[in-house]
Order: sequence, then C-alpha cells, then structure tokens
Amino acid sequence: MRVVVAPDSFGGTLSATAAADAIAAGWRRHAPDDDLRLLPLADGGTGFVEVLHTALGGEWHELDVTGPFGDSVPARWLRIGSTAYLESAAACGLHLVPRERRVPDVARTVTSRGVGELVAAARDAGVTEVVIGLGGSATTDGGAGMLAALGAVAVDDAGEPVPSGGAALARSVRLDGVPQLGDVRLVAAADVDNPLLGEHGAAAVFGPQKGADATAVAELDSALAGFADVLARGLGQDVRDEPGAGAAGGLGAALLACGARRVSGAGLVRELVGLDEELDKAQLAITGEGSFDWQSLRGKLITAVAKGAADRGVPCIVLAGQVSVGTREAAAVGVDSAYSVADDAGGVEASMADPAGTLAALAERVATRWSR
Repeated sequence: MRVVVAPDSFGGTLSATAAADAIAAGWRRHAPDDDLRLLPLADGGTGFVEVLHTALGGEWHELDVTGPFGDSVPARWLRIGSTAYLESAAACGLHLVPRERRVPDVARTVTSRGVGELVAAARDAGVTEVVIGLGGSATTDGGAGMLAALGAVAVDDAGEPVPSGGAALARSVRLDGVPQLGDVRLVAAADVDNPLLGEHGAAAVFGPQKGADATAVAELDSALAGFADVLARGLGQDVRDEPGAGAAGGLGAALLACGARRVSGAGLVRELVGLDEELDKAQLAITGEGSFDWQSLRGKLITAVAKGAADRGVPCIVLAGQVSVGTREAAAVGVDSAYSVADDAGGVEASMADPAGTLAALAERVATRWSR
C-alpha cells in the first residue's frame, strides 16, 4: 500500500519532519511492507522555510534580528534562485515568548520589527521576490514594526516614533516615509484567511493565545482599526477586510498594503514540494498537526492535504495532538477520520511527555485499521 505521510509541525513539540518520522516509525511496526512517502509540510507558520529547504535545497542566510521584546535573536532566510523565503515566526514567533510572559502587557507591546529586517536583508542580497510565511507570531502590531524596519515609521503628532507593539497604535499616528523595497515583489503566504478586525480578526482570534485578556483584545482591535486608516492614508490601500489581513497579528495587513500578493501558504508548499504528484500514486494520505480544531478548517495545511486527496478519491486521515473538530465538519473538508494522540495516550500530559513515542504508538494502532 502506498501511503503519503504529510504532516505539519506539532506546535512546539515536533517539527514536521520529526512528526513524519514518528508516524512512519509507528506505521511500519504494523505494516512494514507499505510504501511510505514522507512529505513533511507547512502552511506558512513555524517550519515553513525548513520544509522548503528539506524538499528543494537552497542557500541559508543567517543573521541576528530584533526579537519580539526588542532584543537580538538569531534568524535565517532561504534563497532559492532569485527568490527569498522567510517566515515571520523566525523573528517574532510565539516560541520566542516563554509561557510565563504571555500576559496582557506583553501582548500589547511585542514587535514585528525583525520581520522587516529579514525582508531588508533579502532585498539587499539582490533577490527579486520575497515570500513571507505568516503564522505562529507573538505579535499583534499590524506589521507596524516590520514597516518601521523598512523605512515607514509610525510617528505621533510630534513626529516621534511611537513605542513598539499594537497598543501604541491607539494614539494619533501617521507613517513617516514609505517602505523601501526597491524592485522586490512581496508574496504573503498566509496560513489563515482572517480579516484584520472584528470577531474573526487578529486580536480576537489569536490575541488570547499570545496572552491578551478580554480588555487587551478590545484595546488591540481598536488600535488596529485606527492603524488600518493609517495604512490606507500612507500607502493608498485599505486592506482591513481583505482575507489574510489578520494573519500573524496583522502582518498580513501591512504586507497587503505594500502591494504583496497573497497566496495560501499550504497551497504554495503543496505545489513546491510536489504533493499532488505523490497523491496521484497513493492509496492513503495521512496528515496532522498539534491541534485539529476549527482554525484548521480556515485554510490551514490539513485542508489542503485533504482536498488534494479527496480530488483523487484517496482517503485522508488526521493524526493530531488533540482533536476538537466533529466528524461532520472533518468530512466537509475531506477528512475521513481523525485520531487524537492525547486520547490514545491517556491525556495531554502523558502525550507531551514523549511526543514522538506517543505519536508513533497512535500511528501503529491506526495502521491496524487502515493498512490493507
């Protein structure tokens, strides 16, 4: 049986490559003769660039950039031909904020400046296109930090730069300067299609996981609404309602206002690594991520794999750390069955104690049902 194993990363526990290896190890314990095609994937969030490098090669460029707290963090971007690939999480990822610091005051003040520094480094290296994977960020600053690093600084009425973070955008601000991009084309590879504002926006949906309480969410949403007006005046594009504008704490909005072309991060990876060609020859597809929840249904990787499989009449199953999507909702996006590592291991704590081992154990048990 030919099986495509194409998972995303599992939160902060397993990279996509490690997850694919664990699934394969468990599956082979039951079905050693199955032909497993390991294809670790990403949807624009954490691991986006690593997955592309694994599949396509390319040249790494390493540098230190401004992290979410304003300190220096190591980051890198990937060059393949005349295109640069980078991910916002490398500079302002949630993994850079310890759990004990995911509190409202931090959520209000972290910055995306390092993303702009990565873009600038790629621009200065002479690439013609920069693809930015959006997802897994700790920020909700509407991309103001990124824009500042590129020469478009949010300033107050006195012409002074406003402090870092989304909360400061509640002041009366304007952009001083325009982004210095040269001839570089920008591509925003978004893992979600959320707008910038409102109940499905950057602050309301993603703010709580970054430490924002209800008060901070309301403040950030209001500040982003004002910043949307600033972007429209300063860059000539009103993007507040555009799909993907809310990605990565509003980084999507800033990129779209700069003229970026938005693509599905999952769709882009699917095309570049040749997922469709592998699915053409498969009898089963396995995908997964840390949490298979309602956000997974809004353009993330699982839906891309499931759709590709469904288009070919290939069953698709999900192995996830936790599963909160109902059977009907999963079937609507092409998922035949979904299995939870936490349920199989006897709880979240037990599954987290040995992420690779418990995922492999689940894969072995699932193979008894699906391997022919």
